[in-house]
Amino acid sequence: MKHLLVATLFIAAFSLQMAAQDSPIFPKGEIAATDNHTGTVWLKELNGADSIVNYSIAVATFMQVAKLDWHIHPGGQVLLITAGAGYYQGKDKPVQIVQKGDVIKCLPGVAHWHGASPGSGFTYIAATPAQKGKTIWLNRVSDAEYSSVKFPAA
Repeated sequence: MKHLLVATLFIAAFSLQMAAQDSPIFPKGEIAATDNHTGTVWLKELNGADSIVNYSIAVATFMQVAKLDWHIHPGGQVLLITAGAGYYQGKDKPVQIVQKGDVIKCLPGVAHWHGASPGSGFTYIAATPAQKGKTIWLNRVSDAEYSSVKFPAA
């Protein structure tokens, strides 16, 4: 029942965000003050995990070239890309170019990073189960890793 409720809320939020097109339905939130990213990132928590629904749901908005450090979600994470274009890379995998409308599954326990492209900001809704623990932050994404990605011309 909990999973059905979370899935329904998640799909409804995503549908509303997509219908709004370039007008975000959720506020950008506050500029993240943590030291787990480079560039400017805004974060707005929409739902904190609790004893009833054990999922955290948040909106993250990235300025051009902003990116999160390598990190691990012990319970995995799903990203619904709602605006812009960016990158996602799992450990030992090629970088994926992601755009509005894409759904990214960050596998449990797998190190990865995500962030905006040089030519576009990037926004997503993230659903993260909390029962297996909090995000584990690792090292920064190197300039070589980031600059090696070739974004196709528009």
